[in-house]
Amino acid sequence: MTAPDTATRPLPPDVEQAEAAIVEHYPRLVRLAYLVLPPSLGRNRRVLTAHALTQRALPRGRRGAGSGEVRGGVPAPRGGPGGAESGYAYVRLRVLRSALEAGIPLTFRAFPLRGQLPSPLPRVWGLRLFPRAGGAEELALDQWLATLNGPGRAACVLRALEGLAEAEVLRVLAEAGVADPAAAVAESGDPAHDALFASPEFDPCVLQARPTDLLRRRRFARASLAGAAALAVCGALLALPGGGWGSDGPAAPPYARNAAAEQALDPGRLVRVAPTVWRTSSRTDYSAWPARGDRADDTELLRRALAVWARPGRAVVVSATPGTPSGPPMGPPQLLFAGVVDQAVVVLLYDGLRVVRYAEPRSGTAGAALDFARTDGASADTATGLVLSRVDNNVRYLTAPWVTGAAVRDLLKPAEAPTALKLTPEGVTPPVLGPAPGGSCTTWNALSLTGDGATRLVTDLGELTPARLTSGAPGAARDVTEAAELGDWSRIACLLPSVRSHGVRTVNSWTYAKQPLPEGDGAATWLCTRAETWQGTADRVQAQFLAPGAPLAAQAAKAEGSAACGPREPRVLAGVLWKSRAGQWYVLAAGSAQFASLSVSGGGVSGSANGNRLAVKAQEGAQVDLSGKLTDGTKAGVLR
Repeated sequence: MTAPDTATRPLPPDVEQAEAAIVEHYPRLVRLAYLVLPPSLGRNRRVLTAHALTQRALPRGRRGAGSGEVRGGVPAPRGGPGGAESGYAYVRLRVLRSALEAGIPLTFRAFPLRGQLPSPLPRVWGLRLFPRAGGAEELALDQWLATLNGPGRAACVLRALEGLAEAEVLRVLAEAGVADPAAAVAESGDPAHDALFASPEFDPCVLQARPTDLLRRRRFARASLAGAAALAVCGALLALPGGGWGSDGPAAPPYARNAAAEQALDPGRLVRVAPTVWRTSSRTDYSAWPARGDRADDTELLRRALAVWARPGRAVVVSATPGTPSGPPMGPPQLLFAGVVDQAVVVLLYDGLRVVRYAEPRSGTAGAALDFARTDGASADTATGLVLSRVDNNVRYLTAPWVTGAAVRDLLKPAEAPTALKLTPEGVTPPVLGPAPGGSCTTWNALSLTGDGATRLVTDLGELTPARLTSGAPGAARDVTEAAELGDWSRIACLLPSVRSHGVRTVNSWTYAKQPLPEGDGAATWLCTRAETWQGTADRVQAQFLAPGAPLAAQAAKAEGSAACGPREPRVLAGVLWKSRAGQWYVLAAGSAQFASLSVSGGGVSGSANGNRLAVKAQEGAQVDLSGKLTDGTKAGVLR
């Protein structure tokens, strides 16, 4: 089939001409939509979506007269800009634009485009439809198309399937709303395989059918019947006097009536602390935080937040740090913050055990989120801030009322002075770039908070509560302020992702040994990093080896739930295989000061040393057993 000539920009045709173009060129239009849609949708969904987008390309409007209709006193010519050919170009453009829109992910920050919305027709029940399988060349082409973005696939299809010249492809892409048509054309690849686009592999009009998952379909039918029965019962209960949905937003319907529970959900009973209570309170944790935010008196917002906390609906995204219960409050919680933050409305609540963050879009309640973080045992050192929002890897914090200054410090650049931040009167920071943006570790930002007679360093580990960073021996940890401590953290900061999202309260770094290396290769540093969690039972410990001149420390050993490197067991032992500059391999080991001697055996290696350091020649890849003896004569093993 020869594609209609579209060298001139078509005027919008009437609905009859558009319908004629769709019917005449339907297979070509559906194939075009199928190839432009993202392959991640799966073949069955791409087939149905391609047909839906093509059928929705029919413009809205009333039927005009047939050919020869008089427009403005002049009969419209057949085959001209308003004729059947330009009708094809018009509907092709609508199909292309809808296919590109369908590949854009849905977010709550913007209204969905028409191409992103599901179409009621066509629908297929009980069957999965997909084109006939092609050969190895078609498979390779399909895999290559999956690596392109939507505009790149569109440029490739317009050239290969429609036979358009490069200038025409650029024009059509621009009309379809592509921001950079030239980049899309450059990405569209070599035209040597353009003939493969006509293969049955990419024809969504010639299909094969297979059944869906029969067992799951049967279970779904049974579950639907049970759900319908439960819904009928709930509807009858809600129709009783005193029932009804109320203004609880995205909360699930109430399932019980209890006087104490209802008091906990009454926004009028929220605990509100005065702004100066923290100055005289015996506790300087979250219980001393005042209620802040420009929506702190919004009763409807607070009612929704409390109702969703108690009964999150199916559409609410709920997350909780490990070891944090996500049940309703036992009594009226304390209000910490309620206000607009970026494009969301955020409410922070505290019940003595947990901090709860409720967030909804400014435009409505669709896409509400509920986050839980355990905070029992907090103090002035660990209750310095809370995360208000994360948008595009930028983080906003709400700081404690005793925080008087804030600054951003890059842990990987210890010699650079921190960048001061201007806090709002309510203690909200401007957007701060999160640690390791984009997954790389070329920078790691931490927040330096000054107040209450101390400067504390905290960093975001993907939770509501930022983790406090300290340095020093177990039981004597201190805030990171000195140049040597910042230097140590610059070499171990990139290991922090291993403890991200584990409910971490504090991370302490301890230089427990210095070891002269064999053959005069300098001196190595042994560090122990302990990440303590709010629940107190899943602490994570790492021993790290820092060779002279190395920019980052290497992990030598790790353990979870271990008391090592902490106040209860202030010792650690670890070893590594190390290669000297001359090419000789050694087993290096170091323990904390509690070790009186070390020994190693196995893997063709045998040796011992008095003191807490050991270096024995070995072969590459040797598997050895390392142990030590403490100063009191008892044996101790390596960290594991």
